[in-house]
Amino acid sequence: MNKTRLEAFSDGVLAIIITIMVLEIKVPHGTDFADLLPLFPKFLSYILSFIYIGIYWNNHHYLIHSLSKVNAKVLWANLHLLFWLSLIPVATGWMGEHNFAKPSMTLYGIVMFLSSVAYFILQRIIIINEGENSVLAKAIGNDLKGITSTALYVFGIFCSFYSEWISGAAYLTVALLWLIPDKRIEKIFTSKN
Repeated sequence: MNKTRLEAFSDGVLAIIITIMVLEIKVPHGTDFADLLPLFPKFLSYILSFIYIGIYWNNHHYLIHSLSKVNAKVLWANLHLLFWLSLIPVATGWMGEHNFAKPSMTLYGIVMFLSSVAYFILQRIIIINEGENSVLAKAIGNDLKGITSTALYVFGIFCSFYSEWISGAAYLTVALLWLIPDKRIEKIFTSKN
């Protein structure tokens, strides 16, 4: 299989995920700006999840860009990642619908944690496939961001049983951590071309 086809399929799935999330925000029946207020939690949860999908989309681009060959392991690992990412609209909708209630924050954290595990698996399979001296292996390095993110998800899940605010802060911190571009990866991929 051509890696372009894999990337196009993944891009399509991510686009559908974003579409599903935005369709969960229903148009209010009233005509006043005050009628928008009940949508605020849904909009906040949408923004957070939109950022996450954007982060995965950006990083997925670099993963696929690093591939020289696609095999069944890469295909299945990619599908595994897309499976967990496809559950983000459900967790996002529940979280927004119920004003960030503790159980919804727990589910959101679990989905994000399992998405990060699936991303790690895909990343490792690509590195094994391409070799430990590959461009991706050099770009990833010790993957401090990935390890920190996973730890923050676990912390957020644990905290969700006690405080939805601390849990939400953990999830937001992960998103902010990944919004900061990783210059090492861009530099390594740019020097490859």
